[in-house]
Amino acid sequence: LLNEVTMRNIKLIVTYDGSRYQGWQRLPGVAHTLQGKLEGALSRILNEPVEVTGSGRTDAGAHAMGQCVSFHCQSLLPCSEILSQLWMHLPEDMGVLSCEEVPPRFHARLNATAKTYEYRVWNSPAPCVFQRKYCYRLPVPLELDQMREAAALLVGQHDFRSFCSNKKMKKSTVRTIYSLELTASGPDLRFVVRGDGFLYNMVRILVGTLLEVGMGRRKPEEIPGILEARNREAAGYTVPAHGLFLMEVEYP
Repeated sequence: LLNEVTMRNIKLIVTYDGSRYQGWQRLPGVAHTLQGKLEGALSRILNEPVEVTGSGRTDAGAHAMGQCVSFHCQSLLPCSEILSQLWMHLPEDMGVLSCEEVPPRFHARLNATAKTYEYRVWNSPAPCVFQRKYCYRLPVPLELDQMREAAALLVGQHDFRSFCSNKKMKKSTVRTIYSLELTASGPDLRFVVRGDGFLYNMVRILVGTLLEVGMGRRKPEEIPGILEARNREAAGYTVPAHGLFLMEVEYP
């Protein structure tokens, strides 16, 4: 009981370039993960074993502007010092934006109420030299109005099993998408999706399906049927991970 009383609960906002990592989640036999890298740095700084919980598990190659992480520790090191130490210990492709003490029951994953992801497409036959690691290059013309019409049909509460790559998913696949917006600035096309939670590869399959609509391979009115099918084969392809960013995680 004394141990529980002395434990602090710390919340971090983490940003990272996922290009050279094998995803967020630390797994047996997988050497290069973001969670593993962060836990290693924190364990050295705090001089105790640290296990962190992320708001979600980003795919190998995906990025984050605002991943939320929480962990418990006994160390009394001030949050400002933890933050400055992390800046020194983490590699250049990982950063911590904030560090604060939170109530004991705060949990980065279980308490999250909404997440926002952005997916970036370079829609041009011309090369995209400097952003090539952070956007999916698609050199074919797209019908944006058709894509927006299809996107509107995905907003709301639905069973998104057709948009999940995990065939063994036993838990509920019902999720709510609050908004799904497409913005275009020249060849720079961005999909911004906000929802209460996302299934494995869900955002990447949503984007792939909408791009197929834009290419004329599907019609917007097919979306309800894809949802009703509850079958991964019914939806579009999974776009590459390197265009995906976890932008923000919201809490009550």
